[in-house]
Amino acid sequence: PVRLQRLAVYALVRRGDEVLLTRISALGAHPGAWTLPGGGLDHGESPRDAVVREVREECGLDCVVGDLLEVHDTHFEGTAPSGRFEDFHGVHLVFTATVPDDAEPHVVETSGTTDAAAWMPIADVRSGRVRVLDVVGAALASVD
Repeated sequence: PVRLQRLAVYALVRRGDEVLLTRISALGAHPGAWTLPGGGLDHGESPRDAVVREVREECGLDCVVGDLLEVHDTHFEGTAPSGRFEDFHGVHLVFTATVPDDAEPHVVETSGTTDAAAWMPIADVRSGRVRVLDVVGAALASVD
């Protein structure tokens, strides 16, 4: 397998008993699953600047980035959306972030790996009614 390591940043944005999530499109790994707004860190980009950029691209919202909350990682072998067999290691820096209380998300970058953005009840995430990636559970557990 091709070895690939990816550094990504994510935002944990909460509003009362809801969390802001994005749904992975057919172009991404794990299509249909929900995750935190975020994505790959560009070379030379500050992690905090990347969080602001990703939340804007994926949710159409401006955010204020808070503290580093969690460092999460995942490691697996499998076939990437490109068809290439990979030994993949993802390292995820999760930051807290805030948006205006009345903010309603909408996907701005419509041709990418995000096809929806929405506020989801945290209870539905924790119960499994909303299918999420592990990074979401890890982020929520770190604030309990």
